[in-house]
Amino acid sequence: MRSVYLDACCFIYLVEGTPSWKTTVETRLRAIAAQGGAQFVTSDLTRIECRTKPLREQQLELLKQYDRLLSSGELDVLPLSRGVVDGATELRAKYAALKTPDAIHLAAALGAGADLFVTGDVSLGVCTELVVEVLQPTPDSDLPGLSPGKHS
Repeated sequence: MRSVYLDACCFIYLVEGTPSWKTTVETRLRAIAAQGGAQFVTSDLTRIECRTKPLREQQLELLKQYDRLLSSGELDVLPLSRGVVDGATELRAKYAALKTPDAIHLAAALGAGADLFVTGDVSLGVCTELVVEVLQPTPDSDLPGLSPGKHS
């Protein structure tokens, strides 16, 4: 079975993104699922990144949307283990430009044996240990909403 790791930004784009980003992520995930046998995975770091802003701003409905999405039976949320932290440390040492959260996501994907890492963050493409697919929005990217980037 093919394992596909979804960066936190994918969830943020699905829930709060501009129509162009939401469509881009939905279209790509449908295409991956249509190929059959794909297991979507992410890590507990995604839960932190997605849930922080709604908690801070007391947006309980938004928090519920993320909680529903991240507890879907179609998604495996991986714990942050010592192995993931050690792997992230190695990636940070190798790729100085990687930020710690990004290194953790990449290490979690590697630890899970992911075949593909899907993100909207072009800077993660420096990692050569796995296939990193950087999504690009559809042309209406000037519409209001969340642009690419971190949420927390």
